[in-house]
Amino acid sequence: MPQTLKLDEELLEEDIGTLTPYLSMASASSSRASSATIASTTAPQLPEDLDIHLMMHQNSERKQSFGRLASPSSPTLSLPSDVRPTQLSRSRTLPHGFRNIGKNPRKRQVEIEKLVVDEELVKKMQRWMLGIAAVEFDLEDGPVIDGIYPPLMLSPAERENIAFSAFPDSFQFDQGSQNHSFRIREELKGLANERRPPSVDGFIYGFAHFTQRRDSTSKRGYSQSSIVILTYYQYPALFSALASILGPLFQSHEIPMLESACHNIATWRNPTPGETQELGFLGTVLHVEIPHSVDTQQLTETSSFNEKYNPKHHILATTTPLLPPPLLLFEASLSNLWSIWECLVLCEPILIFGASPAQTSQAIWWLRDLLRPIPMAGDFRPYFTMQDGDLSLLVNKLPPKAGVILGVTNPFFEKSCAHWPHILSLGRRSIPMSAGFKTPSLDSSVGPAPGWKTRTHKRYISKDRVLLKQLEHACRGDDRGRLMASLALRRHFCSRTTQLITPLARYLNSLIPSPTEVSRARISTNILRLKPFNSANFFASLKAHGSTLPFKSTGKRTEFYERWLKSPAFGTWVAQQEQIVQDVLNIDEPLSTSVA
Repeated sequence: MPQTLKLDEELLEEDIGTLTPYLSMASASSSRASSATIASTTAPQLPEDLDIHLMMHQNSERKQSFGRLASPSSPTLSLPSDVRPTQLSRSRTLPHGFRNIGKNPRKRQVEIEKLVVDEELVKKMQRWMLGIAAVEFDLEDGPVIDGIYPPLMLSPAERENIAFSAFPDSFQFDQGSQNHSFRIREELKGLANERRPPSVDGFIYGFAHFTQRRDSTSKRGYSQSSIVILTYYQYPALFSALASILGPLFQSHEIPMLESACHNIATWRNPTPGETQELGFLGTVLHVEIPHSVDTQQLTETSSFNEKYNPKHHILATTTPLLPPPLLLFEASLSNLWSIWECLVLCEPILIFGASPAQTSQAIWWLRDLLRPIPMAGDFRPYFTMQDGDLSLLVNKLPPKAGVILGVTNPFFEKSCAHWPHILSLGRRSIPMSAGFKTPSLDSSVGPAPGWKTRTHKRYISKDRVLLKQLEHACRGDDRGRLMASLALRRHFCSRTTQLITPLARYLNSLIPSPTEVSRARISTNILRLKPFNSANFFASLKAHGSTLPFKSTGKRTEFYERWLKSPAFGTWVAQQEQIVQDVLNIDEPLSTSVA
């Protein structure tokens, strides 16, 4: 076990809704769950000491205070002892935009509207997030937002998109909870609004905790709701942790938890790039490392934590949640991971099928993380629904756009995206059943069989077969071993990405103006910048110095870099490097610089 990873020894069986952000889907013939009786399943065992989201259960019941909570030492709030989520479900999708006119507002909607809004608190809280949305599934109206605290201006299309994205669109389980995330296009971009800060990239990120409970007062016999954290930041590990803390408490204590959560967040310092902060949230203290930029690699080995890395307490903000171990998502395609990585860096469009939005969102954040420090040049959607306003833009008969990665669970996309060149279906390969005996597999889904399918890609680099055997062995082991293997896999591909750009960084350093050229430019007040990139000169440098990436041949190496130089990712990456060098060269005092 690496010395940098600190894990407790005790294992504890916990409820699937508390520990596991996704659950393999039971057999279903449609992505729209019907109102028929749904059988519950048994929750698997997972190690409690690996869960960064788990809160300590309190044995005694007591009244809670929901006033302003100090950070980071806010009082511990007990989890509801009577809520043991096991599995989920989603109702039939209603027509786009359908709403009952003249209907009385729901109780939760009225209570949220009555909440007092402190403008100073709102400004402080919105340094981190836009607001927290409470979403309910209404039998007549479908998914609707009961309210957002603090109030947030949204267009009707944005509200509908958030409402539908807050719920799974495929059968999940009888009762329980799970976390997932989504990314929707912002429609109010550029409009002045004091309650709507400017966005970073034109998208809103949602981190949802979805819950389904048995409810004797409902005609369907159960109720469905989600609590969604809305933000402009791509910090999946952080906001998923917050959602899984807030979600169960909101189910138990309802509206007062929105105020308490927002008061906590308002006490946090600014999300300063490069800082490690101690954040108190509803009785839990999280140690969070903020990256220098969204494209900065955050590694456990180089993190700024002043103690051994422990996934239960330490969060690298831009990484994906570590539980369940991401390795499980790719079990059916372990030997194809090197091809998948190549498709990612070459900006090939990829359709990702999962049994749940929890699976697809964890997988896509994981894959996005492997690209760093290369920027994400294409659109990516951790969980994409048929109701998304960009459906016709991203899913049509035309070839998919470069770099697009869609995470889907609805079988509609299997036919609509059949012409896509690459399809990754998450999970493990199903075990063939004996003749005459059929039973639904825990990993069965309504989409394509788990595995990797490509129409066009042929691999350029060699696999690490030693690592591959370790991964295969870990899949047959326990969750501790799977987490260790997941971290090793992440280190491996982060290293591959660094090796990919090393020859380019070496060549770009030769384009930096010499000290003599810098001195002359400062006298003439000319703007200093990198010399123009020349492909022929780069390939001459590549031939002379080589690459540490294990290409199958020099011909494969040349072909790979020829393709990458034509990709959107290269253009975005080299523009970033040029800007960095230009900023350094044009400061008042001359400084030496190099391309990282």
